[in-house]
Amino acid sequence: MKKLELLSPAKNLEYGKEAINHGADAVYIGSPRFGARVAAANSLQDIEDLINYAHIFGSKVYVTLNTLLFDHELEEIQKLIHTLYNIGIDALIVQDLGILELDLPPIALHASTQTHNIDVQRISFLEKVGFQRVILGRELSLEAMNTIRQSTTVELEAFVQGALCVCYSGQCYLSQSLNEHSGNRGCCSQPCRSAYNLYNEDGKQLMHNAHLLSLKDFSGAQHLREMIKAGISSLKIEGRLKDLSYVKNVTAYYRTLLDEILTNEKDYSKSSSGQTKLFFTPDLERTFNRGFTDYFLRERQPMASFLTQKSLGKKIGKVLKSDRNAIIIDSEYQLTPGDGLCFFNENNELEGFLVNRVEKNKVWLNKAVNIKNGTELFRNNDYTFEKALQSNKSSERKIGVDLSFTAISEGFKLTIKDEDGNECSEHISTELTPSTSPEKVKEQMTKQLSKMGDTPFYANKIEIIGAEKYFLPASVINDVRRKAINKLINIRIQANKPLPCTLETNNEPYFKAEVGYRENIINNMSARFYERHGAKVLEHGLEKTKEYKDKALMTTKYCIRYEMGQCLKRHNVTKEYQSNLYLENNRNIYRLQFNCKECEMQIFLSDINFRKNR
Repeated sequence: MKKLELLSPAKNLEYGKEAINHGADAVYIGSPRFGARVAAANSLQDIEDLINYAHIFGSKVYVTLNTLLFDHELEEIQKLIHTLYNIGIDALIVQDLGILELDLPPIALHASTQTHNIDVQRISFLEKVGFQRVILGRELSLEAMNTIRQSTTVELEAFVQGALCVCYSGQCYLSQSLNEHSGNRGCCSQPCRSAYNLYNEDGKQLMHNAHLLSLKDFSGAQHLREMIKAGISSLKIEGRLKDLSYVKNVTAYYRTLLDEILTNEKDYSKSSSGQTKLFFTPDLERTFNRGFTDYFLRERQPMASFLTQKSLGKKIGKVLKSDRNAIIIDSEYQLTPGDGLCFFNENNELEGFLVNRVEKNKVWLNKAVNIKNGTELFRNNDYTFEKALQSNKSSERKIGVDLSFTAISEGFKLTIKDEDGNECSEHISTELTPSTSPEKVKEQMTKQLSKMGDTPFYANKIEIIGAEKYFLPASVINDVRRKAINKLINIRIQANKPLPCTLETNNEPYFKAEVGYRENIINNMSARFYERHGAKVLEHGLEKTKEYKDKALMTTKYCIRYEMGQCLKRHNVTKEYQSNLYLENNRNIYRLQFNCKECEMQIFLSDINFRKNR
């Protein structure tokens, strides 16, 4: 049976545990340094604690070391990798291929999506040089995923939910060119979420102060079965910088979907243990989202969020009547004091307010707001939902165990066997004192043995074999149960340790004879890797050279022309859009270049000045 993995983000130890509690089969977490989210680094002790917790459930912990490295950092990262291996991580997620030239322990390697994994040639190469898993680019269609699966045997991981980088991962240098905050070094300043003006070559402003590079959030929920059929075995949720409510809600949502698939598709199985019980109803729209797109899974579609880069939440209805302090709304949803509502005003700017009081469909606001009748309302802070998610008991994950309590010559024996076949026993050495009421004793023993409390187990079946003939204090039964459970926890942690995975160095030819700045080579080990695989290094990465002129600072499948109905292949282009197009932000000018054959857009620096004649 093919195992399916739900992979969730872990900003820290707490978030990682909650992701597992809400159904994650694996989590990915940042190391102390060198992760692609500088703001989500973690101590080695916290990572080790998360590993021990995850391995109880057979869940895995992957650590991100997915940034580009400078030469002076290589010794430190080599030591860090050995330390991470020794504390028991299940795999490393890496971007810099120079890591493969280091002295590595026998640890599994996953190729980050930032290695630009969008075609068979690249993914096949990564498989042949030793990666156990490749994380696919978000731009891939279901058809492309299937083609890759048919041509390779490496594990394939793909995103199912979360924020979208507008650029191909690993190919964005816009933040680096602006302020040397490189996305490839984990500190992107997110210029794609900024507002831009759009000009044509004649200097005519076509769009003003719009978020022209900001995309809606990705959701593959409607295509989950198709992604699995296309060969995806690990389904990844983006969001190491999102809040805990997001992690709980989105993980629980996809756990529910996957469990339904596993119930009906007998060729697949879950990759971890236990059952997750939820104490809320997951809803993707009730936590952070910018609206949703399934991106390129099926076909190109509008996907931008021009008006705002912020979370909209869930659309709840329209304003029927308003004054400055209260509104009457047409909505099927119950609002609560403390809810946050937002709307687009007459200038298409996002405004918001809090709910003070609600009576039927009349809502009193916490401030005076000018809002027109017919305006659509969104709830971007759901007070009741957030309260449920912030509860310590929004979910519960338990592993089923069978217990048998047996009378033996020297006392009693408790045997526990879990749903994966792990088994342990604990003995009580004592004189056997006959009981006067075996049925009552059996009932009491069963009751005490079933008390699993806050352990990761629930009693699936309890057998009392001869023990009911003898009296035994409840405190003694509880003690032997606790000891057996602790022993089983340790057995599970040991049983779920990763197997050694030795990297065997080879000289598999790279699929290009020459490599340039887009291979992101900024250290000698990375250069040596490409040279060993037969590729001549023509140019180092921009984080090292800082030579941005005539370089594509972004390459993206997203297209501003298409979003505006001005595609050179699909639409009748109006006169003002027939020239070159430019973006402006804070006096920085960028030229847009359109490769219609590949259906791609690129962004370059430009020295044109639209302000000089104003």
